[in-house]
Amino acid sequence: MHIYLGMFKFGQHKLTKMHIISTKALGLSALRTLVFEGSKIELSDEVIQKIQECRDYLDQKIEATTDPIYGINTGFGSLYDVRIHSENLTKLQENLVRSHACGTGDHVPQPIIKLMLLLKIKSLSYGHSGIQLETVNRLVSFYNNDILPVIYTQGSLGASGDLAPLAHLALPLIGEGMVWYKGVQTPASEVLQAFDWTPITLQSKEGLALLNGTQFMTAYGIHSLLKSFKLSYLADLIGTLSLDAYDGRIEPFDPLVHLVRPHNGQIKTAERILSFLEKSELMQQPKKHVQDPYSFRCMPQVHGATKDTLAFVKNTFITEINAVTDNPNIFIREDKIISGGNFHGQPLAFGFDFLKIAMAELGNISERRTYQLVSGLRELPSFLVEKSGLNSGFMIPQYTAASIVSANKQLATPASVDSIVSSNGQEDHVSMGANAAIQAYQILENVERVLAIELLNASQAMFFRNQKTSPFLTAILSSFRSEIPKVTEDRVLHNDIDKAIKFIQTLELENDVLFD
Repeated sequence: MHIYLGMFKFGQHKLTKMHIISTKALGLSALRTLVFEGSKIELSDEVIQKIQECRDYLDQKIEATTDPIYGINTGFGSLYDVRIHSENLTKLQENLVRSHACGTGDHVPQPIIKLMLLLKIKSLSYGHSGIQLETVNRLVSFYNNDILPVIYTQGSLGASGDLAPLAHLALPLIGEGMVWYKGVQTPASEVLQAFDWTPITLQSKEGLALLNGTQFMTAYGIHSLLKSFKLSYLADLIGTLSLDAYDGRIEPFDPLVHLVRPHNGQIKTAERILSFLEKSELMQQPKKHVQDPYSFRCMPQVHGATKDTLAFVKNTFITEINAVTDNPNIFIREDKIISGGNFHGQPLAFGFDFLKIAMAELGNISERRTYQLVSGLRELPSFLVEKSGLNSGFMIPQYTAASIVSANKQLATPASVDSIVSSNGQEDHVSMGANAAIQAYQILENVERVLAIELLNASQAMFFRNQKTSPFLTAILSSFRSEIPKVTEDRVLHNDIDKAIKFIQTLELENDVLFD
């Protein structure tokens, strides 16, 4: 059942559709729709042709030349000058996959694994990787049947591609490793047998095509961007609710203020806040104070800077997911096989670090608004509860938010300024983009919690106001309060915070609102 509330809808209903993988660029809106609808995928005729032509070219090239071609008839990394005989080319690729599957740590969340499959297929679809069509089709089958390789969060330096995570992604192709199937970890060999599939026999270059690439980072990047855009919108919404509950002033959001400092995000934030406040009786009542604290007054400037950063990061990741990121690259028309460095994750590492800082700041300013709400100011009771002293009320949720915000400051330290030498010095500069990806994921989980705590406080503060907020905010409050009633005396607020987080998670924005 859907409950529509303005631009929101509560709950999900996925319709299975078919998405055709072509050489046309994928955008963030299309990706979100694809993920949200649970669409199956299929290769276009153009993509099939490109993959086959590239494979045929590579086979002919190997047969016609005795020259060493990196990763095709040579070893890998610092073993680049070790020649491999033709009868061992399949063994070479299989050994590559096995030897590099040494990830550890936590499990990568299954939705991100599914994105990894999709983005690997997309990168291979351009016909510059020398992959077999059979191999890509098997990846498509994995995606469509929710057969998700078990992958671990630790192991990638974000430079020679996401080697360890992508090795775990590739293992089930050869019937090895573990997969998530129907929510259970199962040996890949058993799942292949259940579908009557034989393991793929990897041909020359294929292991390298599968392992070189940035799909671990980009999958986390797309997931993080989708969540970031949603949290950016919700920060505006919840911040506006807090502003009205704090009996704040509307003048700082006047368009005249922002047109003389015309940063796009700043203008958009002010416009959005004004729209949320339309017809608020509380906002229109006379004020006893001349100014509000920065955490309220400067929402356009702070939230807006995050929006502008998201626009930059979005451009970086959308460019990357529509690119060829393995190595070497094969160019049929030019008759060249070139070993380069498209697997290096430096653009993504910078993007993640910018994203981390920008999103951490949304949590930072949110916690400051929560602090103001519980401080006994503006005719609100101390800690937003009657009989404070006997009741501690909302004293400690602010502590929790402060703890989370400080954790985010630590996680937001740039990962991209780090590097370490690997592979006997051949890979002497790495991006650390994979570490940044995990940190960004953690920061976003934390920001969601901090905003949920602010929403909990703003809802409680609004109980003490005689005037009504705007119709739009009233509708949000009404739905929220059906889950979390007023706190009249102390209770276990962990449960309320948990419900507030789930409330935020169930709010779904339409694409045109999310990416406006």
